[in-house]
Amino acid sequence: MVREPAEGPPDGPPESATCPRGSGDSTAGVERAFAALLAEVVGTERVPVDGHFFADLGADSLVMAHFCARVRKRPDLPPVSMKDVYQHSTIRSLAAALAEAAPEHAIAAAPADPTPAEAPLPGSTVRYVLCGATQLLFFLGYSYLVAFTTASGYRWVSDGSGPSGVYGRAVLFGGAEFLGLCAFPVLVKWLLIGRWRSREFPVWGVAYLRFWIVKVLVHANPAVLFVGSPVYVLYLRALGAKIGKHVTILSRTVPVCTDLLTVGAGTVIRKDAFFLCYRAHAGRIQTGAVTLGRDVFVGERTVLDIDTAMGDGAQLGHTSALQRGESVPGGRRWHGSPAQPTEVDYVRVAPARCGTWRRGAFGALGLVKAFLVVVPLVVAGTALLLTRVPVTGGQEDLARRSFASAAFYLDALVLSLVAFCGFVIVGLAVLCTVPRLSPRVIKPGTTYPLYGFHYAVHRTLARMTNLKFFIWLFGDSSYIVGYLQRLGYGLSPVEQTGSNFGIGLQHDSPCLSVVGSGTMVADGLSLINAEISRTSFSVSRTEIGKRNFLGNYIAYPAQGRTGENCLLATKVMVPLDGEIRTGVGLLGSPCFEIPRSVERDTRFDHLRSGDELRRRLAAKNRYNLRTVGLVLFIRWVHLFGVTLLTLATATRDDGLGKLLDAGYLVCALGFTAVYYALVERCMTRFRPLRPQVCSIYDPYFWHHERLWKVPDTHFNAFNGTPFKNVLWRLLGVRLGRRVFDDGCHPSERTLTAIGDDCTLNAGSRIQCHSQEDGTFKSDRSTLGAGCTLGVGALVHYGVTMGDGAVLAADSFLMKGEEVPPHARWAGNPAAETRDRRQRTYPTDTRPAPAPSAVRRTPAPHSPRHQAAPDGPAPHRRDRRPVAPRHEPAEEAR
Repeated sequence: MVREPAEGPPDGPPESATCPRGSGDSTAGVERAFAALLAEVVGTERVPVDGHFFADLGADSLVMAHFCARVRKRPDLPPVSMKDVYQHSTIRSLAAALAEAAPEHAIAAAPADPTPAEAPLPGSTVRYVLCGATQLLFFLGYSYLVAFTTASGYRWVSDGSGPSGVYGRAVLFGGAEFLGLCAFPVLVKWLLIGRWRSREFPVWGVAYLRFWIVKVLVHANPAVLFVGSPVYVLYLRALGAKIGKHVTILSRTVPVCTDLLTVGAGTVIRKDAFFLCYRAHAGRIQTGAVTLGRDVFVGERTVLDIDTAMGDGAQLGHTSALQRGESVPGGRRWHGSPAQPTEVDYVRVAPARCGTWRRGAFGALGLVKAFLVVVPLVVAGTALLLTRVPVTGGQEDLARRSFASAAFYLDALVLSLVAFCGFVIVGLAVLCTVPRLSPRVIKPGTTYPLYGFHYAVHRTLARMTNLKFFIWLFGDSSYIVGYLQRLGYGLSPVEQTGSNFGIGLQHDSPCLSVVGSGTMVADGLSLINAEISRTSFSVSRTEIGKRNFLGNYIAYPAQGRTGENCLLATKVMVPLDGEIRTGVGLLGSPCFEIPRSVERDTRFDHLRSGDELRRRLAAKNRYNLRTVGLVLFIRWVHLFGVTLLTLATATRDDGLGKLLDAGYLVCALGFTAVYYALVERCMTRFRPLRPQVCSIYDPYFWHHERLWKVPDTHFNAFNGTPFKNVLWRLLGVRLGRRVFDDGCHPSERTLTAIGDDCTLNAGSRIQCHSQEDGTFKSDRSTLGAGCTLGVGALVHYGVTMGDGAVLAADSFLMKGEEVPPHARWAGNPAAETRDRRQRTYPTDTRPAPAPSAVRRTPAPHSPRHQAAPDGPAPHRRDRRPVAPRHEPAEEAR
C-alpha cells in the first residue's frame, strides 16, 4: 500500500489546524477545518496536516467514520467518504484531492435510481392487521390442502401389500403430489396476476396480497431442487419468463415477477445471484425488468436490481451489482458495486460440445431419478416409519392412544432419537469418505461438457459436502478443522486458534480448497473452484495464503491475486488481475488497499502466543465442546416436538386428526419459531447484549459464539408478513410499527433497533459485530423511521441511519457511519450518491459551491450519462454533535 510520508508536524503555531506556507487559500481553509474536526474526534489538541491517520495518529476505521460524519454535517466543507480517507491518508492530501475532484460550480449528477429520496408511504395499522389476518387464513387453507393430501397418501402407501406394492403406490402418489406442487404455483400465478408488468403498489394492500401469495408458492415449489438443470429453466418459462436456448442458471434465488425476466441464449448465471425482478422501496413493492442478452455471464454473489440490462456477450463479475437503470453494453465486462468497466475476463474455460440433445437427456434422467428413486424412497420410508414401526404396539393401537399416554411419547422419543442419531452418524461417515473419491473422477484443469456424467458427479459432491448442519455444528471451534480435513481441505500445517472458520462456508470442490497456515475465516466464505461457460466446466485449485484474515461474505475465485498476510474486508471483491497483494488490507468492490492492521487492533496480541495461548485455547476448546453437546440436544428436542405433532396427525382418522391435518404446517412452523426464540433468550438469560471489545479468548466471546448456533433459517417462512415482526420482538429486536421485512437478518437481535415503517429487502443484513484476527467488537446499530435497506445490503455495527434514508442494493455501510435523514447511499463501501446542499468552502477565494468528492462518473455509454445542472432542493440535516468513539475495528466478521 502506498502511504503519504509521515514527515512530522509542520512548522507553525500550536493550533488545532496548521497549514504550511505556500498552499493555496482554497485548500488551506479546508485543511484547517478538517484538522479541527479530527482533533475533536481523536481527543487531542493538535493534529498535523501531514500526519498519517493510521500510522501516526493511531486512528482506525471507526474513528475516521465519525470524522467523515462530522465533515458531512458542515455544509461549507466537501463531503468525505471512507474511500477518500483510505486513499488519501493525511489531511493535506485529502484536502488537495477533494479540491481537484470537485470542479467549481459543479453539482453532482443524479444517480441512476429515479426515486432515491421518495418519502415512505404513511403507514396504516388497520391495513397492516387485515393483511396479516388474510395471510394467516391463506396459509391455513394451503396447509390443510397439503397436509390432508399428504397424510391420506401416506396411509394409502402404507396399505400396500409387500415391498413391490408399497413401492408402486409410492411412485404413483409421490409423482402425483410432486407434479401437483409444481403445477399449483403456475396455475395460481396466471389466475391471480396474469402477466407481470412494471408497476408499484403499497405493501399490506390487496395488490400486495396477490403478489405475496404468488411469491410464497413460487419459492416453496419443489422444482427449485432442479436448479442447475434444464428442468428449472422449463419451470421459469412456465411462469412466464422469456428464456432462450442453452441457458444455465445455478442460483437458488427464484425470480418472482418472471414475465419481466428476459434471458438470451447461452447465458450463465452463477450461484447466489439475485435477479428477483422486484424490490421493496419506501413502503412500496416496485416491479421492473431484468434483461440479459445472448451469451451473458453473471458472476457469483451478484445483485441485478430492477430495470437493469446486459447486452449480448456482456459479463458482470463476482460480488458485483447493477443498480436500477444501469446497463452493461454488449461485449463489455463490468464488475464492482455499483459496477464499472474492467478488462478482467470472467469466462476462463474452453468451450465443449454440449447440444440440445445432451441437455434434454440430462433433464429427463433427472426427472426419472426423482420420480422413480428419490420421491418413492422418501414417501415409502416416511409412511412405513409412521405407521409400521411404532415401538410399543401396532398401527391400530397407536391410533387409539391418548396424547396423555406414556407409550405415545415413548414412540416419539425413540423415533426421533433413531432418526437424529442415524443422520449424524451416517452423515459423518459418508462425508468423511465419499468426497475424497472426486479427484479420481474429475481431474483439475480438464474441460468437461455440461450436463454429462462428470457434471452430475460434480454437482452431487458439491451438494453433499456443503451440507450446512455439520459446518454449523463444528464452526467457530477447533473441531471444524478436523471436519474440513476429512472432507478433503488442504489445511496443513494448522495453527489452531479456536476460531479458524465460522459457521458459514461453502465450496465447489473440497479437495481443491487450500487455506494457508495461520489464516482465520469469518462467516460466509465461498470458495469458487469451478469455472463455467455456456457449454463446459472445469475445476481448479483455490488457495488462500498464510496469515490472512477473511471477513464476511467473500467469494474467493481460484485465480484470486492475494498472497500472505492480507486482510480481506467484509464483502470485498477479490482481485483477479495485477500483482499479488501481500501485507495489505483490501476493502470494497472493486477493491482498494487499506492498512493491514492498526495499532489499536494489537491490544490482545499477547494472548495469541506462548503458554497464555495454550491455556486459553484449552479453555475455549472445553467450552466449545460443551456447546456442541448443547446444540445437538437442542436440535434433537426440536425434532422430538415435531415428531410428536407428526405422529398425532398421521396416525388418526377421527375428527381430531382432521383438525390436526388442517393446522399441521402452521403448528410446525409456529412451534419451531417460538422454540428457537425461547432457546436464544434463555441463553442470554432474557438480558440484552451490551457493546463489547474483547479478545476471542475472553469467555464473553465464547458465549456470544454460542448464540450464533441457534438456527434461524425457519424465519424465512414468515418473510413479508406481520408475524415476522412478532418473532423479532420476541428475540429482543427493538422494532417499530408496521416494519416490512422481506428477508433481513439481524445477527445480534438485542443490539438492533429498527424504526416505524422501515422497508427491509431480501438478503439484507444488520450485523452488529466484527472480528479481526484475535479481537472481537460489537455495538448497536439503529435504523430510523422509514428507512430502506436494498437487496443484499449489509449494515455494520455502530451505524445510525436517519429517518427515510435509503441504502441501495448490495451496498456495504461500514461501521460507525452516520447516514443523514432522507439521504441515499450506495456502493461498497457505501457513500452518498446525491449532493443535496449548496456548499461554500471556508475561504473567500471560492465563491462557488462544490460537489461531493467521491462520486461515480457514469461511462459515456451509460443510459444515465446526463447532467443535472440544478439538482434537488436542499434539505435539513441533523446538526447535533457526534460524540467521539474510539473502539477499533476492521471490516471483518
